[in-house]
Amino acid sequence: MIGNMKALTIVACLILLLTACTPGQNSGESGDKVKITWWDTMTSDASVAAINKIISEYEETHPNITIERTYVSYSDIKTKLLLGSIGNQGPDIVWIDSADHQTFAAAGVLADLTKEIEKWGQAKHYIEGPWSSTVYNGRNYGVPVGSNNLALYYNTDLFKTAGLQPPTNWDELQAAAKKLTDKDVFGFAVSAVKTEEGTFQFLPFVLQAGSDIPDFDSPGTLKALTMLTDMVNEGLMSKDVITQKQSDTATQFAAGKVAMMVNGTWQIPFLQKSAKVNWDVVKLPSDVQSATVLGGENWAISEASKHKDIAFDVIQFANEPERLKELLKTNGRLPSRSDLLQDSFWQEDRQMKVFADSMQVAKARAYGPNYASISEAIQTMLQEALTGAKTPEAAVKSAGAIIASLLQEQQEE
Repeated sequence: MIGNMKALTIVACLILLLTACTPGQNSGESGDKVKITWWDTMTSDASVAAINKIISEYEETHPNITIERTYVSYSDIKTKLLLGSIGNQGPDIVWIDSADHQTFAAAGVLADLTKEIEKWGQAKHYIEGPWSSTVYNGRNYGVPVGSNNLALYYNTDLFKTAGLQPPTNWDELQAAAKKLTDKDVFGFAVSAVKTEEGTFQFLPFVLQAGSDIPDFDSPGTLKALTMLTDMVNEGLMSKDVITQKQSDTATQFAAGKVAMMVNGTWQIPFLQKSAKVNWDVVKLPSDVQSATVLGGENWAISEASKHKDIAFDVIQFANEPERLKELLKTNGRLPSRSDLLQDSFWQEDRQMKVFADSMQVAKARAYGPNYASISEAIQTMLQEALTGAKTPEAAVKSAGAIIASLLQEQQEE
């Protein structure tokens, strides 16, 4: 993520640099050898094999086209994409975190694919949440690859011993956390680390309480932050949640040190392999409404690409339902397409179905090009409240003022 205003200023400068560039649109004369560059962040053997299979199948049916796939780490891909755009050297195809998509679209780094997508005619199959992350100012700049969201994992043995059922609302969540906490076990855990992970894990509570980023300084946000702060102060959550990543939380849960945690689809394979406890998963407890937050990646094409037509043809090819299904099965992602979401792979696995069903109430972090700075304000707020540096009231008010200013700035641009 771009974490501060200085970085956003650099992005703004990139717009001017990109304006001066006029990349070619054509793929060359028929029969010319064309190389398409592809960047993604996948590392697992199964995911890489699935990607390479897609590439190989495309190359077999398009012998004049070679696709060069490059792995770029999640921490580096945003910087490399920005730097590449300066010299008009961006990749043809790139996978972008859905939370970053609007920022890059606003910066002019991504190609406008509105006409191509209209001609493709597949937008109607995509769920509103993930699709919204690819849209900026009414124009479309990509296609979702796959999604994930957050749910509640719980230690079934501890619940059985305590005579508890999984919580369905906040009152039950707090009561269960209190009953399950002892000297060796914390009743509940979220990641409140000062990165996007902290924002990602806090936003579901804001949404469940009936608030959202556009009205951040509101009773719902305060209610959510106060609940988490009280749970830390009462010893129901570890004070270390401010430094624990989602993977750290999962490790604590797998070791039996946490009775309940908020986490995502990608933890299922880890827990199946490594958990020393019995566990299950249910949808997040609700307050005034049910809600969760989307993660995942989107396909995009660099504005610097000289072969946009071919690049989009590759994306269409990769998104043919059966081909896309095989890819998503390898990387712990949920389909962003409603038709694929009904496939038995996601519906017959009881735990995966929890996440699949939550897709209908999952909201994308699509809040405009200033989202990185908005997220930073939320992260700071969490750190201030959970450490006691500020009261929840003061922390929410401070973050709300920053966020309101950032949203106003976007409207004026």
